[in-house]
Amino acid sequence: MPDDQLSEPAASPRPGAVPATGWLDPEPFLRGTAWLDRGRAVRADPADLARLPWDAVQRAALPIGVRVEFTASPGTRAVELRYRTASPGALPHCFALWRGTRCVGEVVKDPAEQATVVLPLPAEGGSFSVHLPEDRAPAILGLRAAGGTLSPAPGRPRWLVHGDSITEGWWSTRPAHSWPATAGRLLGVDTVNLGFAGGARGELPLAEQLARLQGKLVTLAFGTNCWSEAPCSAPWLYETVRAYVGIVRRGHPAAPLLILSPVLRPEAETTPNALGATLDDLRTAMEHAGRDLAAEGDERLLVLSGRDLLGPEDLVDGLHPDDRGHARMAAAVARALRPHLPA
Repeated sequence: MPDDQLSEPAASPRPGAVPATGWLDPEPFLRGTAWLDRGRAVRADPADLARLPWDAVQRAALPIGVRVEFTASPGTRAVELRYRTASPGALPHCFALWRGTRCVGEVVKDPAEQATVVLPLPAEGGSFSVHLPEDRAPAILGLRAAGGTLSPAPGRPRWLVHGDSITEGWWSTRPAHSWPATAGRLLGVDTVNLGFAGGARGELPLAEQLARLQGKLVTLAFGTNCWSEAPCSAPWLYETVRAYVGIVRRGHPAAPLLILSPVLRPEAETTPNALGATLDDLRTAMEHAGRDLAAEGDERLLVLSGRDLLGPEDLVDGLHPDDRGHARMAAAVARALRPHLPA
């Protein structure tokens, strides 16, 4: 059905107010959003796509990490979400309800271009997050309470996380199980996932976009695709990391910035790429770049080596971690960032 034949919910006069239809404007409830493009959450600046690689543009159209977060009054029986997908696909759509660090329910819907999902809520109410079926690129059209009231969840510090398919959450069994989502819950921050499968090769236009986003914490977790997808040498990556951090620092001069070097990739660790660099060479170059910048005066720049965070048993395909591997990465990142959280 064409977009212009779909009725959008009327905007609320104030966040959480109930219009005549009962449907609330979804925008105040969305979290993990970088940009909105005609109501749909996207992960690259819609006004600055021409400078990005085509694969990054495609991946940016998926609302990875985007959540609906709300506070329900006691006695609220359920939250209803009305949504539209970019394409319904053939697999069921799974919506996961979380409270804090615990999943309290999942609802699975048959594929549909437009539908309403009803998620039962605990009777005592409280603050909740709904993780969406990311691969269907759902746009939330409205939400409403059954038997109570909803208000947008309190704001939290935004954490900008840039990386590749591992950051995007590949091979985690649920969107909420990816390492950025898990670490965000452990830290109590609003995670904005800017992971691009096949990408994160040090593209400087992405660094400029990252610098323009609001955020209190920043993490850069790339490098493995610089061994294979776009092979580079260790000196090239060293200089690229320095340039990338320099651009990001223009927009976030005082934010804690964590460089996470590539996790274990057995086939690449000691195998030279087309330019003669092993993944271990590239990892070392990234870490040296970060430590040199810190020694030169960037006191809020942190470096976490990914080499020993995972073992071969944590990898599904020799590259991407399973749920346990994502959890291990999340715990390590949370430990590194926790002392540096903004007040």
